[in-house]
Amino acid sequence: MSESGSHYFSPTPDAPSERHLVRLRVSGVDVDLWTDRGVFAGERVDSGTVALLDEAPHPPDGAVDLLDLGCGYGPIAVTLARRAPKARVWAVDVNTRAVELTRENAYLCGCANLHAGAPVDVPPEVRFAAIYSNPPVRVGKAALHGLLLEWLERLAPQGHAYLVVQRHLGSDSLAAWLESEGFEVARLASKRGYRVLDISAASSS
Repeated sequence: MSESGSHYFSPTPDAPSERHLVRLRVSGVDVDLWTDRGVFAGERVDSGTVALLDEAPHPPDGAVDLLDLGCGYGPIAVTLARRAPKARVWAVDVNTRAVELTRENAYLCGCANLHAGAPVDVPPEVRFAAIYSNPPVRVGKAALHGLLLEWLERLAPQGHAYLVVQRHLGSDSLAAWLESEGFEVARLASKRGYRVLDISAASSS
């Protein structure tokens, strides 16, 4: 939630703009990114995001589509674009301020393969080799479940989704729910109170 009381998942945050730079340092990436009030983790690079980028497998670098679901100001999307320059990276968020920041950060970081926009801007035929997300758990369980089902259905065959969720915000119950929906779920890491989950379609064998 922003300082003014508006949620980071609001389409148009009412928090007055107060831009500043934060430093993103993960394997292979060391950049400054613009952030602002009214977006997720606007004061810093969130520790869950760092855990995801440290612990999840690097994306395949080929002519594939990758997704950062709930991109905020773009730390995950920028990292994917830098690690996989041949891939097409989609960064989506309902927060218009976040989308504009991601576009600016992509330009400043030389990520011509990064496309930021609203969820409806992703063509419906696109299928993702991998999805990465620090999902908006505070949007509520029903909305979160609907969001995840919508996008997990768009994984390519053999595709994987990598999520980071705080343990005390329901990571284990989310994993159990995903399994009940027919997905295979593995815990890749437990770090600083976060779980990094690997989700894939259940094997047909």
